[in-house]
Amino acid sequence: MAEEDLTAFEERLLEWLIQSDFEEIPWSSDRAAEAFKVSVEEIREGVAGLTKKVPNRIYVHYREGHIRIAAE
Repeated sequence: MAEEDLTAFEERLLEWLIQSDFEEIPWSSDRAAEAFKVSVEEIREGVAGLTKKVPNRIYVHYREGHIRIAAE
């Protein structure tokens, strides 16, 4: 899969992730859902889709009790 396989939502989510700092500020699926006006489940599915479709552009890990996300 590649970047051309991204849905419009995944494209918007990726751009938002790129411009955000979830290395220093812990990720919040609830805050992301609120920002995008979608359900938490849609956010989680979107992030999961990005890790499959553009794995070289997104890095998700767990540190100090929180999920951290970096994207470029």
